[in-house]
Amino acid sequence: MPVLVFDLDDTLYPELSYVHSGFRTVADFLSPLLGVAADTLAAGMMAEEAEQGRGQVFDNVLRQHGRWSKALVAACLRTYRQHQPTLSLYPDAERCLTRFAAGPLYIVTDGHKEVQARKVAALPLAGRVRHAYLTNRHGRHRAKPDPHVFELICRRERVAPGQVIYVGDNVRKDFVGIKPLGFKTVRILRGNYAHLEADVAHAADRSIHSLDELTADFVAGLVGS
Repeated sequence: MPVLVFDLDDTLYPELSYVHSGFRTVADFLSPLLGVAADTLAAGMMAEEAEQGRGQVFDNVLRQHGRWSKALVAACLRTYRQHQPTLSLYPDAERCLTRFAAGPLYIVTDGHKEVQARKVAALPLAGRVRHAYLTNRHGRHRAKPDPHVFELICRRERVAPGQVIYVGDNVRKDFVGIKPLGFKTVRILRGNYAHLEADVAHAADRSIHSLDELTADFVAGLVGS
């Protein structure tokens, strides 16, 4: 039976929901310090992220309220990273995991290992995937496109790479390291990378717009190609 491996952020759930959950937690932390309603602070962070990206959100919001300091920015970042998020799977991800419940399912995700672990714990994945590989637990050099954790999955399942399908969204790194080894790859066109064009090396074997397209026939055809 083919092994299905999924990316996490923007593949199984919308990453922005994690970001907004973190902003609300930081807003609750800052509200008594700044004397500003938490809802107002959270809305300001979301607006800042939408306009400028998330890199300087805490810096900019604190400057707007005249309270910037390196220590307070660090406290905001720590609060953000340590918060317990409230997350839900995409509806098509829920259907997909149910559809393939009988098969071996895995997750491979990059990022801060404690943050990614909290995301996995917050989603209804327990008992549905055999293991969630957080690449940073194996060293930062094992992040995608490094194939290390995919090779671990092959050994664990005793299958060749051609029996493993990876579904991800980041065309910059998700597929380029594993395609040459024979792994099968599927790009889901959503999230921050949906608009990016890819050269032959970085492109996936197949592209889909929804996990509803990932059917038993689709999987069989990909593995058999």
